[in-house]
Amino acid sequence: MPATDLDLLIHAARLAGETALKYSGPQAKSWDKPGDLGPVTEADLAVNDVLHRELLGARPDYGWLSEESQDGSTRLDQEKLFIVDPIDGTRSFIEGSNAWAHSIAVAQGGEITAAVVLLPAKDRLYAAAKGQGTTLNGTQVGVTAREGVSGCSVLSARPNYAPEHWIDGVVPDVKRVYRPSLAYRLSLVAQGRFDAMLTLRDSWEWDIAAGALILTEAGAKVTDMHGAPLRFNNAHPQVKGVVAAGPALHADLSKRLVSTQQTG
Repeated sequence: MPATDLDLLIHAARLAGETALKYSGPQAKSWDKPGDLGPVTEADLAVNDVLHRELLGARPDYGWLSEESQDGSTRLDQEKLFIVDPIDGTRSFIEGSNAWAHSIAVAQGGEITAAVVLLPAKDRLYAAAKGQGTTLNGTQVGVTAREGVSGCSVLSARPNYAPEHWIDGVVPDVKRVYRPSLAYRLSLVAQGRFDAMLTLRDSWEWDIAAGALILTEAGAKVTDMHGAPLRFNNAHPQVKGVVAAGPALHADLSKRLVSTQQTG
């Protein structure tokens, strides 16, 4: 049995990657989930089965929250739980892109304590445990030292730049970048490839749980869109968006956002 939760997550992620790469995204069977919740493929379900088997097989007393498993209230009473997105960026996977990820985390008391984001098609494994820093393929990484918003690079979707989100309708002059997987976006900021990540819509826990710790351990400040700390294992498993960057840049971004000023 793996010695630590992080060892277990890395082991399970590698098996998940081997499973996913057996499928060709464009040829994999896919269908739309009910409730306008997006597409799912046979690969998503196969990876979910592998992760469920490996993770709960090793830690049967942990709870389980996955995008591809039916949710229930049992996890709310469990001290620790796994939060899993078998394939984050399913649309990207279907298109044949390599920018999709497995996102796997352990939560305890509402906080993430261990996390892995693996991009099998890129051979990139981001990993973090609370108090131990963040690594990419075993090498320590950290966020950029950028302090001001002007000219910084921000991973974010187009709707987040709508004027109504910004004080006095002034959208900051930033370099706009996008990647299809939310977990990958968070990890890229942790790596220092880009300066900040922003999403101003409710976000599913499985999309951001692993990336939140990977970022925090890389030196970022990570909050919801109102500036509050992220909490996990909520009855409805969503948080109010994500703002993530180094501490100084996070402060500069936050003071420009309507949502932060409304509650700050």
